[in-house]
Amino acid sequence: MEPTGKPLLFGYFRSSCSWRVRIALALKGIEYDQHPINLIKDGGIQHTEEFLRVNPMQQVPALRIDGVTLSQSLAIIEYLEETRPKPSLFPPDPRSRAQVRMISDHIVSGIQPLQNLYVLEKIGDTKLEWAQHFITRGFQALERMLQETAGRYCVGDQVTMADLCLVPQVANAERFKVDLDPYPTIGRINQSLLQLEAFQVSHPACQPDTPPELRAKTP
Repeated sequence: MEPTGKPLLFGYFRSSCSWRVRIALALKGIEYDQHPINLIKDGGIQHTEEFLRVNPMQQVPALRIDGVTLSQSLAIIEYLEETRPKPSLFPPDPRSRAQVRMISDHIVSGIQPLQNLYVLEKIGDTKLEWAQHFITRGFQALERMLQETAGRYCVGDQVTMADLCLVPQVANAERFKVDLDPYPTIGRINQSLLQLEAFQVSHPACQPDTPPELRAKTP
């Protein structure tokens, strides 16, 4: 841990992966400090030797907690769940827990990596069309999944890890100007979640490294 005794989150205000972890920390009432890693400035602070020692993959987030530094957002969230289990981010029954992981993996593995910063930098001039294509393809499947699993939220009426993945991905879709009208279930769940305090305080518009022009009192 850091000298303050609090967990230390290395992240970036706009990173959807960092946002997932911020939501989990907020929901569980865990106080933490932030060390912003600007993914744009000077070619990306994540590529420095200093951050390489934090995360060899040179990605955010990373969380220094309990004497260990963890990367990969779902691994971090599952660690928080196992070490600080209340409130739980998983339903009690195995079927629903599997659905939570299915939806989370669909977003985290099947959608988000195809439109993250590193990939889009390699794509070049067609990056907007590329991002729109893969988000749309992923949302078409996700809408069908949620029609089977959703209650108020992604899986029933409990906020779960799947919801932590959904909201940041919808924000990405909006940023890339994806038409969300064909996905009413996604839209409804997203709006319900954005009413919750944990999703508001963790919002990219409310972070220490948010540029002034993007700041908002409430997201």
